[in-house]
Amino acid sequence: MRAADSTQTDPQQLMLLRVCRIGRAQGLKGEVNVRLFTDDPVRRFAPGSTLLTRDGREFVVLKSRNYKSRWIILFEGITDRNASEELNGIDLFIPKDAPEDAPDEDMDADGDDEGWYLSDLVGLEVLAVDDPDAARAADYDGVEAHLIATVSAVLNNTAQDLLELKLTDEEGHPTGKTALLPFVEAIVPIVDVEEGYILTDPPAGLLDL
Repeated sequence: MRAADSTQTDPQQLMLLRVCRIGRAQGLKGEVNVRLFTDDPVRRFAPGSTLLTRDGREFVVLKSRNYKSRWIILFEGITDRNASEELNGIDLFIPKDAPEDAPDEDMDADGDDEGWYLSDLVGLEVLAVDDPDAARAADYDGVEAHLIATVSAVLNNTAQDLLELKLTDEEGHPTGKTALLPFVEAIVPIVDVEEGYILTDPPAGLLDL
């Protein structure tokens, strides 16, 4: 894994396609299990392949293997279980306009194209999970959530992307307050542009004003 450098294409200008979500650690040497969102894992996880996080960090595949219908990957720079456990829940992407893309891959489990620009997030409703512990245990699948804000801007001139939020009550009425939310997988586990929302799991007190 390596951080994005100044020569990289700005992720703000890329349309991203989700390839996988990193899951639990495998063994003691840094390997991780991944949940697939691609029809071509052999190519996507070939040694030397580069995958991106939403905030532009690069993960380079050192080696991968398929074991009992599961894909297990070792990324460069991840050398022990402690490091691999810290990656749990991170979504990895490729640019949609990568020249090797095939039209039938990089879809989610329902076959939907998951590409979006960061600018597409503006105007989306922001939902917060009702029960963080239960939501994490369910990998945020089908969890209960409530409306807290809408996205008014995406700020990417800082160390990490930030979402500027216009806070609302649960009926969607503006409260007149704003807040900044780090746009990282641990806090924003789900982005659904088509359905018009993002699901958040903010630490207690983060949005209290």
